[in-house]
Amino acid sequence: MKKGFIATLALALVLALTGCGNGEPDQDEKSEGVMTYAEYEAAALDTQVVIEAYVQAKQSWWENQATVYAQDKEGAYFLYNMACSEEDYAKLTPGTKIKVTGYKTEWSGEVEIIDATFEILEGNYVASALDVTSLLGTDDLIAHQNKFVSFKGMTVEDAGNGSAFMYNWDGSGEEGSDLYFNVSLNGNTYTFTVESYLCGADTEVYQAVKALEIGQTVDMEGFLYWYNGVNPHITSVTVK
Repeated sequence: MKKGFIATLALALVLALTGCGNGEPDQDEKSEGVMTYAEYEAAALDTQVVIEAYVQAKQSWWENQATVYAQDKEGAYFLYNMACSEEDYAKLTPGTKIKVTGYKTEWSGEVEIIDATFEILEGNYVASALDVTSLLGTDDLIAHQNKFVSFKGMTVEDAGNGSAFMYNWDGSGEEGSDLYFNVSLNGNTYTFTVESYLCGADTEVYQAVKALEIGQTVDMEGFLYWYNGVNPHITSVTVK
């Protein structure tokens, strides 16, 4: 009797621990009426969508509107000018789970959710950077749009002005503006950006890009933003 009881108790403990998981979200658990990422991806542009995801970073808040990068284990979302009070914006820390209702749209290749509202839910998840270096230059890269990603072993090139970076896409900016810089891999060159609303002049990555030199090899992390092609918003740079 005692031995059987102990075995039963041990099995129950194992099942309980299994149910606890590893802190990652269970993608089978969606609230009623909430889309899976596959359903969101298949939804037509300019139609209403309802998703649940986890805040990964906040880009900006202005006039009760927030721009946020969000993700779950299936995919990622760019929430543009979502209705948000300043008080609620402070609550949107990395990992916070939110339910978002808005409209799916596209701007210059970037798929985003606009005119959105949200509510905060129980749950927490911060994604690890997905290495997409090998996907650069392929049609498969866009499948990871808006995810937190990494690029490894890329070479810093001339930004077009004899320097490793320029302020704004055309060099028209100044300290505090977006930084644009070129990096190459296997003979192909790509333009990456430090979005100043996301990572301002006082951040480590902003100063790191300003210190880059042509010919250096770098590893990077950031969000796989799209603007007439891949245009990642970089959040960290490490010189090798």
